[in-house]
Amino acid sequence: MKRLVGKTALITGAARGIGLAFAKAYVAEGAKVAIADIDSARAHQAAADLGPAAIAVEMDVTRQESIDTAVSETVSQLGQIDILINNAAIFSAAPVVDIDRADFASVFDINVAGTLFTLQAVARHMIERGGGGKIINMASQAGRRGEPLVAVYCASKAAIISLTQSAALNLIEHGINVNAIAPGVVDGEHWDGVDAFFAKYENKAPGQKKKEVGEAVPYGRMGTADDLTGMAVFLASDDANYILAQTYNVDGGQWMS
Repeated sequence: MKRLVGKTALITGAARGIGLAFAKAYVAEGAKVAIADIDSARAHQAAADLGPAAIAVEMDVTRQESIDTAVSETVSQLGQIDILINNAAIFSAAPVVDIDRADFASVFDINVAGTLFTLQAVARHMIERGGGGKIINMASQAGRRGEPLVAVYCASKAAIISLTQSAALNLIEHGINVNAIAPGVVDGEHWDGVDAFFAKYENKAPGQKKKEVGEAVPYGRMGTADDLTGMAVFLASDDANYILAQTYNVDGGQWMS
């Protein structure tokens, strides 16, 4: 039985990678999906590939007007928003003594403020229409502990774990469940960029860091976007109605909590 029949979802950063995998999984489970992304052309192509159950909306999570417009367009075209996945994020790495204020501001503006104010806009809609909803934030194993070269990104994802807890405790009175997923190392376009950072700062050959982290995963390999979809579907379904304020590790055994 399909678990999301009759539900509508807004997924940020969904034109590629993990966000797109979530969109595909939700459509397969019977949901209608708004693919929100700053790359409008790629979002529209992704929606076209998914068929009539998907639409594309342009969204820049650093601009409140863009967030509000994307939420309004989603409601206008799909009727309402039952599920939000806050997936849009960027990565950055540098030794602590080399961290740049502009880089710090950019990471926190997208990863933390973008998550908070998208969550806020969708929660307001959910409260106004009644009936509750499900909000899923994307944390990371990087939010569980620090890393020598990843202070800013780790801090941003730790903030997501804390924000998830606070938002969940506040919004459950409206029937809105807020939880998070903490992936480990996930292969794909994103990690190609991560590998380049480590090649620069650890003097490694391209691809070497990626190989090392994959071999270090207890499961025996890096994760894939598809490895995360089961948790994303579960947390959006009625099976998760009594769950809130939790951050679930989907990381091949890298972090135990």
